[in-house]
Amino acid sequence: MKPSEYCRLTDDQARQHLESIRWPEGPICPHCGSVNAIKLQGKATRPGVCKCRDCRKQFTVTVGTIFERSHVPLQNWLYAFARMCASKKGISAKQLERELEVTYKTAWFMCHRIRHAMQGELSGPLVGTVEVDETYVGGKPRKGTGIKHKRGRGTSKVPVVALVERNGNVRTRVICDVTGKTLKSAIRTNVHSSATIMTDEHRGYLGIGGEFSGGHRTVCHGTGEYAKPDGTNTNTVESFFALIKRGVYGNFHHVSRKHLQRYCDEFSFRWNQRKVTDGERTLAALRSTEGKRLMYRMPAA
Repeated sequence: MKPSEYCRLTDDQARQHLESIRWPEGPICPHCGSVNAIKLQGKATRPGVCKCRDCRKQFTVTVGTIFERSHVPLQNWLYAFARMCASKKGISAKQLERELEVTYKTAWFMCHRIRHAMQGELSGPLVGTVEVDETYVGGKPRKGTGIKHKRGRGTSKVPVVALVERNGNVRTRVICDVTGKTLKSAIRTNVHSSATIMTDEHRGYLGIGGEFSGGHRTVCHGTGEYAKPDGTNTNTVESFFALIKRGVYGNFHHVSRKHLQRYCDEFSFRWNQRKVTDGERTLAALRSTEGKRLMYRMPAA
């Protein structure tokens, strides 16, 4: 289903679509996990209410998901999912505010809930050839603040490390610094010992090759070297960073340290689902909504 089709759904159609995704074989009680549940058909019962025959509790398809207790119409939620999954460089809350005709606070919170749903641990460590690089994200400072725009290690932006499996998945982490201890810890946590590590000449990576059977290969960007004949390069991870930076520069303009990890999760999700259609990517995101709640009082937890 395309984003344009989601915006034409009625509330009942949106609910039925979500039920077909979450419960393809019939209702499952989110309270006790029982499949012994029925849909209530009484005239006084609102559409979509089910009841578990085992625990005797009532529920709908939104219970136990990021949609629970939300006053935003379900079709708006599905449309927002579709737009965020189809937009390669992201979509701002201000844009969703205009398209959905909601307040900015509502649009912002919807975006963060969706990013929370996109967050997920990949099964197993990265394998094969893994490119690792670090960058700084945050956007340019406002004019008139007196803050000078610096690049590299002198910047006030937030450091982020990304690990990309060639022809595979990416993992990103917001880090406190770019020291060897921090960077090597990220590699050890996310990469299998049989992998080959590829980085630039940053001294923080020195010595990591002895811990991986594939060794550690580098390119020296400082001398204009970006690829070697044997395939050593960090072009893939730099392409991923280019998407994040263009998204921040063109759509979000500035992202604080407090919320940056959620934006990284959003871009990582789209990258990991890049080989499927926009519709399939949206379905994958909707399937990941179960068991995740995000309150106003804990937006960055």
